[in-house]
Amino acid sequence: MGQTKQIRLAQIAKKDADALITRLHYSHKTINNAFLAVGVFIGGRPEGAMTFGPSMDKSNILGLVRDTAWNGFLELNRLAFSAALPRNSESRALSIALRMIKKYYPHIEWVISFADGCQCGGATIYRASGVTLTGLKLNKSLLRLPDGSVTHKMTQVTGKNRVAHFAKTGGSWSGQGTPLDGYQMRCIYFLNLEARARLVPQEIPYAEIDRRGARMHRGIARGKQAMADDQSAQRRGSGDRHAPV
Repeated sequence: MGQTKQIRLAQIAKKDADALITRLHYSHKTINNAFLAVGVFIGGRPEGAMTFGPSMDKSNILGLVRDTAWNGFLELNRLAFSAALPRNSESRALSIALRMIKKYYPHIEWVISFADGCQCGGATIYRASGVTLTGLKLNKSLLRLPDGSVTHKMTQVTGKNRVAHFAKTGGSWSGQGTPLDGYQMRCIYFLNLEARARLVPQEIPYAEIDRRGARMHRGIARGKQAMADDQSAQRRGSGDRHAPV
């Protein structure tokens, strides 16, 4: 474990977590409906943050694990660490944060997160934390807008943006923008082993990420040919062989 033992975690105010995320996360964007914020400290200095909250598409996510209560799961929607934290801090901090949730929020049975394989890594920290990979698909949700910024299509079709979006698209739920090249991965960490037995989609081995060329490093996809093969298969109508994200 080495230097990662030096890190400490504590619940912090959301505004403080948002300030860290805005500075450190590659998107520089926060999540409005996140309500649980955890700070990551080293030497008494805050050098990272994680935020948790309900999923934007909660009604559909709920069905991934049978018989889950409406308030029975959370989404890890932001994780941002500075270079001042030791190597492998993400995996250790995530494991500690999940244990904190299990202790202080016993009604939470599982935590979901979506790893972005379009702009950053390939779910490495989730693999090291014992998280179950349940979805792996070519990206159709992260969109690059004409001004160069990146957004998720759900931000266009929910909340205050919905009316304006539907006016532009004639009622279409499709996002407006160009999908980024790459994959999105859906990962679930089970705080309750009984809930693990109620998982609906089939678990996917992490080796499938490499087999399909789904890794990303500093914005550059690894395994371009595997990605091209998947794109060709989707155009032929075979789609993703695994459960849809």
